[in-house]
Amino acid sequence: MEDFDASKSTVDPELQDFLMAEKQKAQLSAQIHEFNDICWDKCMDKPSNKLDSRTEICLNNCVNRFIDTSLFITTRFAQTLQKSQSGM
Repeated sequence: MEDFDASKSTVDPELQDFLMAEKQKAQLSAQIHEFNDICWDKCMDKPSNKLDSRTEICLNNCVNRFIDTSLFITTRFAQTLQKSQSGM
């Protein structure tokens, strides 16, 4: 399936904005799933009914890095959006 490039069509600008926002949401969701997999694989040696302190610390650190990364990505999206709106 080909990616839809809204900039090459004669679609309503409001629809283009909506499509771009939805694409960004999908990318963020995919990133969340990827980080979940990474943290799980990195921190979980063997599943059990209780987390040991090492696993808990590892998961906490991994989640904190995820939050840092998410904030960075969100800031970059906001900057890109602001630049594109100021250029109109």
